Amino acid sequence: MGHDCCEVDVEAARDRSVRRVLWTVLAVNGGMFVAEISAGVAAGSLALQADSLDFLGDAATYGVGLFVLSRSLTWRAGAALVKGGAMFAIGLVILASAAIGFGNAEAPAHGTMGLVGALALAANVACAVLLYRFRAAESNLRSAWLCSRNDAIGNVAVLAAAAGVWGTATHWPDLIVGAGMATLALIASVQVIRQALGELRPRTVAAAE
Repeated sequence: MGHDCCEVDVEAARDRSVRRVLWTVLAVNGGMFVAEISAGVAAGSLALQADSLDFLGDAATYGVGLFVLSRSLTWRAGAALVKGGAMFAIGLVILASAAIGFGNAEAPAHGTMGLVGALALAANVACAVLLYRFRAAESNLRSAWLCSRNDAIGNVAVLAAAAGVWGTATHWPDLIVGAGMATLALIASVQVIRQALGELRPRTVAAAE
């Protein structure tokens, strides 16, 4: 009996800890979406706009994570499946925007790209550190960590794009980074979808039996 009570207490403590982390990263990503989409439009930067969509998607990811946290693994895997599909869709949108942008010869404001890219990198590194211990957890929490990890990598690319725009005075580095970020989102979405399907499959088989 005592052993069971200890297990419940540990689980409850873990649940509270996860919720605190998810609420924190939700606030960070929501605020960064507003800041980066505004800066991206003002600077004419596809890379910044693409990154802002990642922040929006991450905020939605953490919100859904909070909703399904105390629910069954089937619920959590189902939510991860939906989020994986959303990540895939975001990747396709960014790729489409990059394709359209090939006809735009105007270089974005590299100073704004560098400043906002550095701020976004700091925000994503902080979130990735907070979520690091959940990197091997079930798909719902793993997808949250993958989002922040991939976004931090993308932010470094945004900074490189800002330097490239400054050095070449063209929009090409911005477009290349936007397309690269889209590819990263597609790869991450496939990873999340595969894990979620793996978690759902045994339950589907068990129900059929």
